[in-house]
Amino acid sequence: MITKGIRGAITVDSNSVESLKNATVELLNEIFVKNNIIIDNISHIIFTTTNDLNADFPAKFARTEIGLRDTAMMCFHELDVPNSLKLCLRVLIVYNCEKNFKPVFVYLKDAKNLRR
Repeated sequence: MITKGIRGAITVDSNSVESLKNATVELLNEIFVKNNIIIDNISHIIFTTTNDLNADFPAKFARTEIGLRDTAMMCFHELDVPNSLKLCLRVLIVYNCEKNFKPVFVYLKDAKNLRR
């Protein structure tokens, strides 16, 4: 078994707990479906948000809404690059998998502009 990263991003409607929860759940569910994720194979997850998102921790919603209670997770802020996409939640799932696994990256809402 080897380890690969699965990337994803989504824009959040507003800096509110509800919007951040909805975006976190939507993004993780889409990544899990597109990659046929086996929860026990997740090594850890890193979440980042732009500086304009600080209403709550995305990892909290991965635990409470998705059930990832035994997965190591951390939350950070992205670099505040001028003219970059605002209200953006990004995720890196570090996944234990077979060598032939091809990760499908998921970019939703305005985050689609990150991968043209």
